Amino acid sequence: QVQLVESGGGLVQAGGSLRLTCVASGRTFSRVAWFRQAPGKEREIVASIAPSGGLKAYGDSVKGRFTISSDNAKNTVYLQMNSLKPEDTAVYYCAARVQIMGQYNYWGQGTQVTVSI
Repeated sequence: QVQLVESGGGLVQAGGSLRLTCVASGRTFSRVAWFRQAPGKEREIVASIAPSGGLKAYGDSVKGRFTISSDNAKNTVYLQMNSLKPEDTAVYYCAARVQIMGQYNYWGQGTQVTVSI
């Protein structure tokens, strides 16, 4: 059974930091990503990583502020978020796929991140 379980969200002041954690189990994934969705906005990809090789990619809005990493021994992917801004407020989702390319097939339940002024 595939499970993606996120944790680490919360309320933080602008300029602060949070680290999100995604524990992925049940399959070997070729790529794991963090998405976010704010109220009234479309879901956007924040960052992604290939757990086996470490190849990373970031959305333009978070480059230089967020860092994605993985600990394969723990089947865990992290999203370190620094210099947070109010516009980073959203529900953050962990997603994974088995195939190298294509859509993400598996999703977590989401964790709320709220950045106050």
